[in-house]
Amino acid sequence: MSKRLDRSELEARRIEAGKLLQRGVRPAEVARRLRVSRTSVGRWQQTLTSGGQRSLRGAPRTGRPPLLDANDQKRLIAALKAGALAQGYSSDLWTLGRVGKLIETLTGQRYSESGVWRLLKRLGFSSQRPAKRAMQRDETAVRQWKTKRWPALKKGHQRGPDHHLHRRVRHLGNDRIG
Repeated sequence: MSKRLDRSELEARRIEAGKLLQRGVRPAEVARRLRVSRTSVGRWQQTLTSGGQRSLRGAPRTGRPPLLDANDQKRLIAALKAGALAQGYSSDLWTLGRVGKLIETLTGQRYSESGVWRLLKRLGFSSQRPAKRAMQRDETAVRQWKTKRWPALKKGHQRGPDHHLHRRVRHLGNDRIG
């Protein structure tokens, strides 16, 4: 099983390959000594030829640049803190879809729901459940559902093997044809 190398070890290996290639060691031998593929050595040789030894150094990875700049992020945070009601929604509950629409309205940038979630986490927001119950909640209907409908559903789930959802297996016993 091979050990996964970190970026500095990978860079050191490329530089070592470059030194060997510059001394005239054949690419196949460099690949064997460094335990890498010939394809990698060929790629490093092209890089070395076009850019010299320094080109084998790894550039720092920065990832994809953010879609929102610092000013856009500040405007988004202010709008989120003002609440969903201030944005014209009927409840003060932020959902990923609502936040995505807000981002698009403020900045013109579109985010998927998972992208909105990652952005909110990066900005220091967390998911929370509303502290209050819905204003339109009907306590009588909830109580009736808990006392009548839910027990009926539970009973239906506990039916035996004769229930129509279970597979029926035919036992032939001694009545085999053949």
